[in-house]
Amino acid sequence: MKLAARLDHIDPFYVMECAKAAAEIARGPLCDPTQGGRRMIYLNIGEPDFTAPPPVQAAAQAAIEAGRTQYTDALGLLALRRSISGWYASRFGVAVDPGRIIITAGASAALQLACLALFEAGDEVLMPDPSYPCNRHFVAAAGARALGLPAGPQARFQLDAQSVRQAWTPRTRGVVLASPSNPTGTSIAAPTLTAIVEQVRARGGVTLVDEIYLGLSYDEQFAHTALALGDDVISVNSFSKYFSMTGWRLGWLVVPPALVAPIEKLQQNLFICASTVAQQAALACFEPESLAEYERRRAAFKARRDLVVPALNAMGLTVHGRPARGDAAPEHSVGVSFRGLTSAEFGHSSRTLIHWVGTNPRLQRLSFTACDGPFSGARLPLPPRRKPPRFSIPRLRPRWWWILPTHLVVGTRLLRRTLTQSPGNRPPPLVT
Repeated sequence: MKLAARLDHIDPFYVMECAKAAAEIARGPLCDPTQGGRRMIYLNIGEPDFTAPPPVQAAAQAAIEAGRTQYTDALGLLALRRSISGWYASRFGVAVDPGRIIITAGASAALQLACLALFEAGDEVLMPDPSYPCNRHFVAAAGARALGLPAGPQARFQLDAQSVRQAWTPRTRGVVLASPSNPTGTSIAAPTLTAIVEQVRARGGVTLVDEIYLGLSYDEQFAHTALALGDDVISVNSFSKYFSMTGWRLGWLVVPPALVAPIEKLQQNLFICASTVAQQAALACFEPESLAEYERRRAAFKARRDLVVPALNAMGLTVHGRPARGDAAPEHSVGVSFRGLTSAEFGHSSRTLIHWVGTNPRLQRLSFTACDGPFSGARLPLPPRRKPPRFSIPRLRPRWWWILPTHLVVGTRLLRRTLTQSPGNRPPPLVT
């Protein structure tokens, strides 16, 4: 069967490939407690270990039992759009007209719809490198070209107005940002974001900001939405992260009024509507009981971050961008660097590592960034609540070090006993 040529330019989503390999190992006897094994501890996919709180689950069940499962309007349930508008007002002090909100089948569908509506062949779209690996493929699916601008630790892995201005050409159509960022966890400071939007606006371009981790910001100086900067800014958000509904596949877009009808037309044809059951359930996300629970979970993620960042630094796995300064590490993760690797090399090596150490039931997984620029490293999710971090982190220790022809591969192993490493017992620093 002849495949479309566009597939030649779309890489696998490697974190999912690694997760698939890890799941295969986890199904084996070495990870089966009934056969003397020990369960797999997953440190790979960007997914909260919390699930939807009871009011949300009850709302979904009630919708099913009442038969409220038919198609909704392509824009989504009006009641849900109004609830999201109210959340912006109460949480961020920003007035967002519900008519500008479009409910989508996850943030991925939101990004796809926005890219299809705004970009076309010959366009270039600026984004930081590293950034979420799928973003460039959403742009490519629209026929445009994603241009990754190197953004290292000194820039907090984010673009600024100067980098946008210098990279802008007649072919540039806009910028795609993420604040807080996946995979690095760093946010864009309000003055910096304002300056970027002004640069793009002055050139007639589009500013699209992925804000799916915004609810997990830990410091008020970063807890601001780009929607405060004008109705021409496009925001992508999701119920997956802060609202703990990953598998429900529900997100939303906030767009300028003139863009609502074009995206509605695309949604009608490509998706019809987002899941009705998920939309009915999401209405309960904004009940006081649910919001209080989400804030408790946000505090738990912050406590994990504050524990893990110093531990990683002490192990020689440098956490750049200083997420401990107040940023939101995505869900419960931080970025660590590996000098001498590109992300493609690290991704290939981590998949190989999974199979090589597949006989170790206590395998620790590292997911990775999508950077082929000057920075390369990994996103390390924090320990899940099922095992308290204070027991997990002291036992996370670099165990294997291989020098390959072009780069260093770091394997990690969870030791059975808690290690209190003296300076003399600490592993060597990362070297190439």
